[in-house]
Amino acid sequence: MPCVLTQGFTLDCRDSIGGVKAVWFIAHANVTTVTQASGVVTAITDTSNWYKYNLVKNTASLTENITGTVENGTVQYAPELNIIINKLQANTRNEILLLAQNTLMAIVQDQNNKYWLLGVQNGIDLTTGSAATGVAGGDRNGYSLTFTGTEPALAPEVQASVVTGL
Repeated sequence: MPCVLTQGFTLDCRDSIGGVKAVWFIAHANVTTVTQASGVVTAITDTSNWYKYNLVKNTASLTENITGTVENGTVQYAPELNIIINKLQANTRNEILLLAQNTLMAIVQDQNNKYWLLGVQNGIDLTTGSAATGVAGGDRNGYSLTFTGTEPALAPEVQASVVTGL
């Protein structure tokens, strides 16, 4: 059965900006339901708190890589979230250890005030990172973290009202 296309695409206004403002994390196991309609999350039910990470502007990015295999008839989507946390300190170190030990879900707020849910089905994991002092006085002292996953679809958008209720 063929997959039917449903729309064309028209060039839009150039009124978008790149980058990430903030990220909310929760252990994937603590989310019981995600309600979606047409690629938009309208409700999330969880059994724990989401934790917000405010990010320094121009230091974080979200990329979703699409890999199709013609021979196998498969398509997978791989979110990659890169964040920077400035300043090496014990409480941040301890939280990073917990992030690394969990499979997570994340809500990413981009610079256009759109929200995207990562790891809906399979979660995302902290797969690489570093802690560095820098060399010169103006260098970054802090952490660089990369979270990745594999999903059956691109990340859905999350209604702002859902994020407000977290």
